[in-house]
Amino acid sequence: MKTVLSLVVMVLFAVPAFAQMMDMPMKNHMEGHGHMMEMGSMDKMDNMTGMCLEHADKLGMTDDQIAKLKPLHTGMQKKQVRFKADLKIAELELKEIMEVKDFDLDKATAAVKKISEIKTNHHLEMLQAMKEVRTQLSDDQFKKMKKMMPMKHNEKKPHKKMMKK
Repeated sequence: MKTVLSLVVMVLFAVPAFAQMMDMPMKNHMEGHGHMMEMGSMDKMDNMTGMCLEHADKLGMTDDQIAKLKPLHTGMQKKQVRFKADLKIAELELKEIMEVKDFDLDKATAAVKKISEIKTNHHLEMLQAMKEVRTQLSDDQFKKMKKMMPMKHNEKKPHKKMMKK
C-alpha cells in the first residue's frame, strides 16, 4: 500500500512538472544535468565508435576490426534514430493526456512509465553495443581511444572563468 501511495504522490508532483517542461525543446531538458545516462551520453557512445573508425589507422586497427565495427556503428546510429522518434512520440502522447484539466491519472502514469521504459531499453541496447565494440579493440587500442576522447563524463562543468561573468 505504501508503494502505491508513494507512486501516486510521485506522479502527482512529477507529471505536472513534466507537462510544463513539454513545451520546451528537448535540448533544454538535457543541458546542465550532467547525468551519465541521458541521451547525450548515448550519442557520445556512438561518436566513440565513429571516432574509432575515423582514426582506425592511428589506433592500429586491422581490416578485420574495421569490418566488424562498421555494422555495429550503423546499428547504433539506427537505434539512436528509433529511440529519439519513439521518445518524442511517447512525450507527445503524455502531453496529449495532460492537456485537459481533469486528466486521467492512470493514463498519465502509464505514459510516464512508457517513457521511462523507452529510455531504459535504449540505454541497455547502447551499453550492449558498446561492450561489443570494446571487445573488438585490444587493450592498447582501447587506451589510445580513451586518450583521443574529447570529453570525459565528469568534465561537463563550465570553467571557473566562465562562471565569473
